[in-house]
Amino acid sequence: MANDDSALVPDQIITGELLYNEAINIILTSAQHKLVIFDQNLSHGDFASAQKFEIFQQFLSKNPNSHLTIILQDTAYFQEECPRLLNLLTTYQHKMTVYETNQSAKHAKDCFILTDDRHYIKRIHIDQARFKYALNDVDNTALLNTRFKELLEATQHVVGISNLGL
Repeated sequence: MANDDSALVPDQIITGELLYNEAINIILTSAQHKLVIFDQNLSHGDFASAQKFEIFQQFLSKNPNSHLTIILQDTAYFQEECPRLLNLLTTYQHKMTVYETNQSAKHAKDCFILTDDRHYIKRIHIDQARFKYALNDVDNTALLNTRFKELLEATQHVVGISNLGL
């Protein structure tokens, strides 16, 4: 089934998992130096795919000052189902950080991605494929960035890669 790109209109509420995946790709590929993600576990949005891996790898490798920060409420899916992203964490641990929230932040049911303090996508509720994305929306991105900083303060640990036994 062909995707209807006309349905991907910025600054409107959009519904559908396929459109959500496409909009995430738009936002991710717009990133030049800063990429932040808050998600429950990365199980929605096709994050385990080779396509997302290539987008993240290109982002991390093209700019020496790029940085990716991910906050998850549960890291099990990331660690078990996203081996490509976990591999990126090994390769780019100086440019990529993955945190897990503490119990106080586990109630949040939305998720969002911000790039370069200008572009965003926000899934309204994790259980429903309703979202909004925008390009060059500095005001709303600033609000979400403030929320991201608050969530960052509510993290309990950093997902790390150990070289022991290698």
